[in-house]
Amino acid sequence: MKYKSIWLDNDLNDNITLLDKDIDLDVLIIGGGLTGINTLYNLKDSDLNIALIDASLVGHGVSGHTTGKITYLQELIYQDLEKLYSKNVAKKYYQSQIDAINNIVEVIKKEKIKCNLDKVSSFVFTTNKDEIKNIQKERDILKSFGVKVYEQFGNIDGLNSTYALKVDDTYVFHPIKYLYALKNICLKSNKKIYENTKILNIEKENDKYICTTDKYKITANKIVLACHYPFFTFPFIAPLKFSIEKSYITASKAKYQKYSLITSKNPTKSIRFYKDKDEYKIFLTNSSKICNNLNEENNFNNLINKTHCLNLSPEYIWKNDDILSVDKLPYIGRIQNENNNLLIGTAYNTWGMTNSFLAGKIISDIILNKHNKYENLFDPLRQKSLLTIPKYSENIYSNMKGYVENKLSRNKKWYSNNVEIKNINGEYIGIYKENNKIYKVNTKCPHLGCSLIFNEKEKTWDCPCHASRFDITGKCIKGPSKYDISYKE
Repeated sequence: MKYKSIWLDNDLNDNITLLDKDIDLDVLIIGGGLTGINTLYNLKDSDLNIALIDASLVGHGVSGHTTGKITYLQELIYQDLEKLYSKNVAKKYYQSQIDAINNIVEVIKKEKIKCNLDKVSSFVFTTNKDEIKNIQKERDILKSFGVKVYEQFGNIDGLNSTYALKVDDTYVFHPIKYLYALKNICLKSNKKIYENTKILNIEKENDKYICTTDKYKITANKIVLACHYPFFTFPFIAPLKFSIEKSYITASKAKYQKYSLITSKNPTKSIRFYKDKDEYKIFLTNSSKICNNLNEENNFNNLINKTHCLNLSPEYIWKNDDILSVDKLPYIGRIQNENNNLLIGTAYNTWGMTNSFLAGKIISDIILNKHNKYENLFDPLRQKSLLTIPKYSENIYSNMKGYVENKLSRNKKWYSNNVEIKNINGEYIGIYKENNKIYKVNTKCPHLGCSLIFNEKEKTWDCPCHASRFDITGKCIKGPSKYDISYKE
């Protein structure tokens, strides 16, 4: 069993270039996931001087740990949006997802990308009879949009289900094969991509942004923040507008089936299939806010047990984090009024395949001064529904809960004998022992000071407040932290 994403097992990433000098750009894209790569792809034929940078390797963040579903059947999103805003907003979101799906398929065919794209049926289901009315409401909304929706009572392919909706025009694919293909297309168009290049600071000077790495300086007219969780607090005040949900995923060998499914509400269960040289069933469950269920040993063991209950033996197992907005809509566009020079794409509410594509198109259209019909829908500065006000309080609580709990209890009772936290000269140092080697790190997250927890399965130090991650040597492998935590005596 490998504690890594199936999409990253046979890493196809090549043409890796590190920044080796100061550069001056029209546009700097920070983040090499699907949002950043889609944005760069949409700008590849422009005359703009553009570069994309990633603190690690492109595709190795959230994009490499997703389930890779391309679908508009997203739990009960349409009735949620109708309740928060209106049926017109729900319908516009639906249309955006359909456009994204059609355009992703079009790009794959146009560029002849081999990424295991397959058209499948999608289900949203429940095992709770009390939930049937809510799913039927989603059915009625989708029908009013002109969608062909089918009902199914009883089990789905042996999986317990009381009631389900089904649609037929959705897809699955290999997200990293797709991403790497777009990367290489952009490189052939003479667009620059720098990996293992971390931005430590951004300052504005007159009409330009000055971005500094550990060695070099990047000057840019425009910046696109495509880095999942923004590594700054102001002006966007991210901790108030976001919450973070973690999920756990397995891939097990199983006969390939042409469907994907998800529960209508928490506790989440999600399944899709993947076929290449072997055939796999990909199973996601155990979703919770990042500040809850801090015992990662227990979380992974629980996932393995649930996978076994499906008569499956996991060969791959991994964890992913998703950013949730307060109103179910992503944040795509300008961060400040009347400022087209600082743009963001984030908070896809677990539906990153379609929404990262939309982000790439909306952001590139703003940069090129083109109209985009979905710009206002996803505007980060949009007027929120009054019904979202309690969410802001929940987000404050979640941030404080993870912060306080870990400050109060540093040596977790579930840590093995290989892990210890000691106070050395006033600093809490995490000590991990493996194969007669000792690794020491500072357990205070450099982002906002949360105490890190050790994930012994994946051998990482994880932040329970904002999802930064560090390897056992202390190297930051996922933001929003900009700094490593290596301890030097």
